[in-house]
Amino acid sequence: MYSINEELKEKISYLNRVLSDKYRDILSLDKGFIRNFIEKNIGPIIKIDKLAKEELAYYSERGGILGVDGSSNRIGGAYPHFIEIYQGLAKSTLYKDKPIYKTDFYTPLYMDDRSPLENSPEEEIIIRQNKLSTVEIEAALEGIRKFHPYAVIMDGSLIRYAIESSAKWKELREVCEKKGILLIGVIEDIKTSIIGNKLKEDKSLSIKECFYDRELLYGLLEYGEVILIESQASKKAQKGDEGFASLFMRSSQAPAVIGMDILDSQREDLEEMARLILTLTPKDGRGIPLWIDIVDSEVRIPDKMIRTLLEANLDRKILEIFFISQREKRTL
Repeated sequence: MYSINEELKEKISYLNRVLSDKYRDILSLDKGFIRNFIEKNIGPIIKIDKLAKEELAYYSERGGILGVDGSSNRIGGAYPHFIEIYQGLAKSTLYKDKPIYKTDFYTPLYMDDRSPLENSPEEEIIIRQNKLSTVEIEAALEGIRKFHPYAVIMDGSLIRYAIESSAKWKELREVCEKKGILLIGVIEDIKTSIIGNKLKEDKSLSIKECFYDRELLYGLLEYGEVILIESQASKKAQKGDEGFASLFMRSSQAPAVIGMDILDSQREDLEEMARLILTLTPKDGRGIPLWIDIVDSEVRIPDKMIRTLLEANLDRKILEIFFISQREKRTL
């Protein structure tokens, strides 16, 4: 049994009081009021149905679906003595036995002509984000070349790739638009505050803080309901045809919603792709398409795998000096 420190219990109780006070007014708003507010200020709420078997068969005939996800893991100690491995995976629903992996690594000890101590924490984050997004896009591009899918589903918002790996993202976007391949981003953990911003701007509501969409939409939609976000309500569509069309949807019986992006140039297919995501998602799941969950499970890099990889390919002395922390040598 764990012995929980009394001071820690008191601080957690304090956090509970703070959050309860902060969210009391917003959570007390009538559900019907918030739905009406969303339809007036964000976009229409519609009910969608799953695709029929004939429609799914049509997608298979046109190349199936390519699921894409990425993973990272690291071994080592404090900066700069660590190495991080990145892996991207693209997997076709029609060619399940032909996964496409793309990999990369990062360690501050290998920075070409730069000293590892020259990077600021912000630069560090940018480098690592770039490497992960890039291997995912590279996997998607090779999957498109090999399998010619009807649609590509990326695990995460498309805006992330545009920001973190802009050159490769531009290539992926152009390839999809040229070949007529639908490009979709599915966001499990939405971090936007589109509705919260609009609530705060409404002078009749006296809401002083901005709340996140995740908390505002919790339990608000029924299963299969979608909020089609109007372009003027979303910052993701600021650059015309270089933007994105987005929606929120409840794709399972779980009360939380997910987000979905599509290229703005493919906006007319937004509702159809929402139906595809609903069809591919288990009703009793957490809201993410099963195929993405499968790709996610296969792309992960377990601790044992990265340790075995390094032990087999690095000199023991190099491994011990640079990448085995004292913590890992503990025996207690």
